Amino acid sequence: LEEAAEDPHVLAIKVTLYRTSGDTAIVSALADAAQAGKQVAMLVELQARFDEEANLGLADKLQEAGVQVVYGVVGYKTHAKMMLIVRREEDKIRRYVHLGTGNYHAGNAKAYTDYGLFTANEAITEDVHKIFNELTGMGKPAKVQKLLHAPFTLHDRLMGFIDNEIAHAKAGKEAHIIIKVNAMTEKLLIDKLYEASQAGVKINLIIRSMCCIRPQLPGVSDNITVRSIVGRFLEHTRVYYFANGHQNPNANGKRTHRLYCASADWMDRNLFSRVEVAFPIEDPVVFKRIMEDLHNYLKDNVNAWELDAKGTWRAITPGEGE
Repeated sequence: LEEAAEDPHVLAIKVTLYRTSGDTAIVSALADAAQAGKQVAMLVELQARFDEEANLGLADKLQEAGVQVVYGVVGYKTHAKMMLIVRREEDKIRRYVHLGTGNYHAGNAKAYTDYGLFTANEAITEDVHKIFNELTGMGKPAKVQKLLHAPFTLHDRLMGFIDNEIAHAKAGKEAHIIIKVNAMTEKLLIDKLYEASQAGVKINLIIRSMCCIRPQLPGVSDNITVRSIVGRFLEHTRVYYFANGHQNPNANGKRTHRLYCASADWMDRNLFSRVEVAFPIEDPVVFKRIMEDLHNYLKDNVNAWELDAKGTWRAITPGEGE
């Protein structure tokens, strides 16, 4: 943000802000950009629990500095974490985007684990541009290519991805789901995961807090494991992985796996009452890094707790020699 504010080639900056803590670095950068003549828009969520007063104060400061402040869509909290920078480069306009699983909040950044993707991928940046237009009242619900977008497409697409894994399992192909979220409470997705388990899909869930799924029930959820990681930092990343029938790149060198990071937990409020985005991880280096992280979470025998069929959490301890 600071570089963009100073860059004479940057034309516009747009940011969503869910939690603030009066973050002066963000405020200063946006104010500087507006005063330098750039178009600066910030979507502030006034209903972010515990941060309502801080968000109101921030909105006032930014409006005084010339930033266009908007408050989102009536009836929906804006929980997506998005930043868009529009820059003139030679004879064209190029867009840069940051998408995250966590809040643009200095305190959260020090205490939480989160992922952020910085990209100039044209399809993804076009999607983010459309969603900002939707949120600032300049367009209808965005029709996006790469992103999964709540409350419009995210839930349906997740249900479809699980159905695909069920079909792959029945066809004898690789069928594996790994989900890491803060909470899992949405009934339709839980029922679909039970169906997938019964079809033979391997399902690993890493759930930090509320979990309404019961793993390891004979004939119901034999193929589902649930664990929680309680360590030095608050686990806040949301990651969705679907094997999609294949473990390795196909003949064209393209992965058939699906890997998304997201702002949304698997809860009714996130999927139906909030503006959220899930974004694909397609770069092979980033893909490998996140998959290694997920497998480390599944192997952890120091910070992990596992949920049993009775709904009881049990601390995992290292075995002899581990």
